[in-house]
Amino acid sequence: MRDFPTATVRTRVAVPLRFGDGYSVDAELVTFHGLADGREHLAVVIGEVGATPLVRLHSECLTGDVFGSARCDCGPQLREAVERIAERGGVLLYLRQEGRGIGLYNKLDAYALQDQGLDTYAANAALGLPEDDRDYTAAAQMLRALGVGSLDLLSNNPDKAEQLRDLGIEVSHRVPTGVFTTAHNVRYLRAKVLQTQHTLPLPELTAG
Repeated sequence: MRDFPTATVRTRVAVPLRFGDGYSVDAELVTFHGLADGREHLAVVIGEVGATPLVRLHSECLTGDVFGSARCDCGPQLREAVERIAERGGVLLYLRQEGRGIGLYNKLDAYALQDQGLDTYAANAALGLPEDDRDYTAAAQMLRALGVGSLDLLSNNPDKAEQLRDLGIEVSHRVPTGVFTTAHNVRYLRAKVLQTQHTLPLPELTAG
């Protein structure tokens, strides 16, 4: 198990969330002191956090979360996660890891290479960047600060569960998200399945 320093809660504030499709829910946003990477990650606590809450580690995606880009499935995953956590009670960690950790400008450079035929991972490699540069130490710190030591993880990505377990967080179950395909993201989703073993059903990855 990897050792990491303790983080503490900095601020808790009630924020009503409202989405473009009309869905709304009351949440508590939590900030932290002492996160390992020094970034301003955020916990979104929704409902009652029980002994084994539903937790989503959501990496920031400006293009998908804010602008509704159809090149990824991030925006629909974020919307889905909030509702599913609200139904059960749990936490969404909004992690400042744009572009799987490579940053916004590099992500858009990678998009340009994808337009030339490379998949999302090959595009990163062509730029001299890692396929996935995310580390979830800060996520484990946040969970511990919130008193969460055991959880069900809402994710298709096996690496998230493996890293959390290595950091001493008990992942009881990994719960898959929905499949959100568009004409523009099918190649991206297929690459996630084939390159990093995301649990998405390949037969469903056709544009609808």
